[in-house]
Amino acid sequence: MSSGDADTVAVTRRDFLRSAAASSAAAWPVSAASTGTSGPVRASDPAGNLRATVALRINEQDHVLSVDPRTTLLDAIRDHAGLTGTKKGCGHGQCGACTVHMDGLRVLSCLMFATMAEGRQITTIEGLCHPGETVHPMQQSFIDCDAFQCGYCTPGQIMSAIACVREGHASSDEQIREYMSGNLCRCAAYPNIVAAIRQAARDMER
Repeated sequence: MSSGDADTVAVTRRDFLRSAAASSAAAWPVSAASTGTSGPVRASDPAGNLRATVALRINEQDHVLSVDPRTTLLDAIRDHAGLTGTKKGCGHGQCGACTVHMDGLRVLSCLMFATMAEGRQITTIEGLCHPGETVHPMQQSFIDCDAFQCGYCTPGQIMSAIACVREGHASSDEQIREYMSGNLCRCAAYPNIVAAIRQAARDMER
């Protein structure tokens, strides 16, 4: 293919994408109220990029965010709400570093669009205790048992571990390993993580 042909193809592809974006923007309502439906309000910015206004309830605080409709819950939490305790690892739901709680259940925030979390209660590592309160029993157990090394995976480990106990999956070391298998630790601190969960499970029952 000659350079001239390549330029023609590139321009054609660019025109197609512009047309597709324009058609999508026209199909999406600027105001949810105008259609009588609930959900995120979608519009375009001055550059023609699609935007969604999303209202998220994170750690008992309301955040109204203007994001690309494709923004993940993870990126909304970190880059738009400024809560960087939740970590970005693989981006494919395989490492567990991005684990948060949604309505009390653990979810992988990298696999969800932010718009899917509207109306739900989101809890991140920063929301486990309020200012002036002591740390959560699971956090204290991770400290006591030295259950981290580099610490990058620790927020996701702790969020998943709390859910693991609440789900009733911490009655034995084997069960803990099974139900924590979605959270990876590159430093291989697994024995101490299991010990921390075992200790915290007793404390959380009191």
